[in-house]
Amino acid sequence: MGTSILLDALTLQLGYNAKLVAIGAALLGIAAGASGTFLFLRKRALVSDAISHATLPGVGLAFLVMAAFGGDGRHLVGLLLGAALTAGAGLLAMHWLTRRTRLAEDAAIGAVLSVFFGFGVVLLTVIQTVSVGRPAGLEDFLLGATAGMLYQDAVLITVAGALAVLVVWLLRRPMTMVAFDAGFAAASGVNVRRVDLAMMGLVLAVTIIGLKMVGLVLIVALLIIPPVTARFWTNRSDRVVVIAGVFGGLSGFIGAAISATAPSLPTGPIIVLTAFVLFAVSMLFAPGRGVLAAWMRHRRQQRRIHLRQGLLAIAQDLPIYERYTLQLLVRAGLARADGVPTELGRRRAEKACRDESRWAVARRMHSHESAVSRYDGLLPIENVLTRDEIREIDRQIADAGGECA
Repeated sequence: MGTSILLDALTLQLGYNAKLVAIGAALLGIAAGASGTFLFLRKRALVSDAISHATLPGVGLAFLVMAAFGGDGRHLVGLLLGAALTAGAGLLAMHWLTRRTRLAEDAAIGAVLSVFFGFGVVLLTVIQTVSVGRPAGLEDFLLGATAGMLYQDAVLITVAGALAVLVVWLLRRPMTMVAFDAGFAAASGVNVRRVDLAMMGLVLAVTIIGLKMVGLVLIVALLIIPPVTARFWTNRSDRVVVIAGVFGGLSGFIGAAISATAPSLPTGPIIVLTAFVLFAVSMLFAPGRGVLAAWMRHRRQQRRIHLRQGLLAIAQDLPIYERYTLQLLVRAGLARADGVPTELGRRRAEKACRDESRWAVARRMHSHESAVSRYDGLLPIENVLTRDEIREIDRQIADAGGECA
């Protein structure tokens, strides 16, 4: 039964509101992952933490203002507007502290985060004790929830998420330049300060959009985990932005679908846990930078080193004591189990020894400095030097009356 419900949620068959929430969460994830990439590349990941925590007093103040004018204080647009105002104030305070005082950026972030969040907690506590409005559900802004989300709330988040994705796409080039190399961007005529402010504004907007769904505590994870995950799959900054958006969208969509099948669980933690699962899978199995790929490269390099050392030992008639080296030689048909080399092994050993002599000569020749710098001790010499260069080296070896180094 549970699997059937989850399948219905993933295929958008669980109801219109659940469909809107899933689409909104996917758009939020795309916007958060793509915009968070610029913070990640700019090495300002914790800025999003300060912004998110600075939204809490805005939620409390907006509730009190709306309740004072006779409403129930829970209108989502008003709450998000209040959150945006205090988040903007927190961002400006952090910017002022880093530029006008001797505080480092991390200290400014810690100060803004703790003061604003503490003020917000005090406001929420006060709201629970006064008889104005309907404060029930305000705590959902901490961890996120969609169970009580109204249709118009879901539409608002969906539209805002789509607009954030559009802004990311429009500003992707200057923000990528600034995030990757601010000096080069400035030399190219890009106004780095304005782009930085646009970047922070975009992160602020994504944070505000995600408050109801993910919560202020966990929106930071949705801004940072997808870019970190994407980094395992590529070395190009432009591709990191796209892949981070994809992983963020998957995290939001799958997390919202799972949350729809278990309304008693907060949405934010489920989305973040989904993002973490994608991160863990990427960390382990990404083909370029994953743990498994790194381990396989290490094993291949280790085998090449052992084979090379074994061949050099054969060339110099030395016994092979390392069991793993002997196993590799036997497996490759280069030696017998008792360590006696085969005919193929002797030919390969002579070639390995001859290449060592060639590299010894090449290191002494000024014209081969660039080629020698690329030699790792294992590459065949034919992969680095031309045939004419090898002939010249062989001629010098013959004139010197040597063959194997």
